[in-house]
Amino acid sequence: MSDRRLLIADLGVLRYADALGLQRDAAKARLAGTIADDMLLLVQHPPVITLGRSTKRENLLASPELLAAREVELFEVERGGDVTFHGPGQLVGYPILDLQRHTPDLHRYLRDLERVIMDVLGRVGIVAGQTPGKTGVWVGPRKIASIGVHARQWVTWHGFALNVTTDLSYFDLMVPCGIPDVVMTSVERELLEAATGTCLASSPSLFADVRAYAIEAFASRFQLIPEPIEARALRAAIAT
Repeated sequence: MSDRRLLIADLGVLRYADALGLQRDAAKARLAGTIADDMLLLVQHPPVITLGRSTKRENLLASPELLAAREVELFEVERGGDVTFHGPGQLVGYPILDLQRHTPDLHRYLRDLERVIMDVLGRVGIVAGQTPGKTGVWVGPRKIASIGVHARQWVTWHGFALNVTTDLSYFDLMVPCGIPDVVMTSVERELLEAATGTCLASSPSLFADVRAYAIEAFASRFQLIPEPIEARALRAAIAT
């Protein structure tokens, strides 16, 4: 592993608009060189649906009235991919990386993010894999993590969303990732369906454990040394 740092900011639960602004500002600071380190922003969002650059409008099945009734926000964003959901119990990671310091290849980057998630799931006893031609991570035919990224001059933002204890009924509001008949799943559901996983699935530390594994797996995959940074300190560094 190199001696380069990965700044880890745990943002807790944060509205999507606030997290989007923060990661855009972080990417600008990385581009400008005012922050010399790669970053990983970890967050949970209140219920929100985001529409990526490839979204077909018919893949959003819910009316504005239904979204309002379920208190789900809606955003159009610059990331790749189609429509997806973020909400409580889902670990969302926004890596702000300069790929020129790694491998300047977005397809390779997407595969690396998938492998990070696969490594995390392996730590909790879930065998997951990739599906040729489809971005994301799968447990058999079921999708457990979605990935959508954006980059400018090889600096990335947006990232991955891993369903841990997510309320999967929200995915009924859309055609997830534009894939007809896809079945979404979560870490909790997969563990509950496995006879040996019932204790872990009901553990109150499940989300915290998955978050810790994600930090370890991400730092290892990109050969960086993880270093926590408080959200307040990160915002101050970005603003300078």
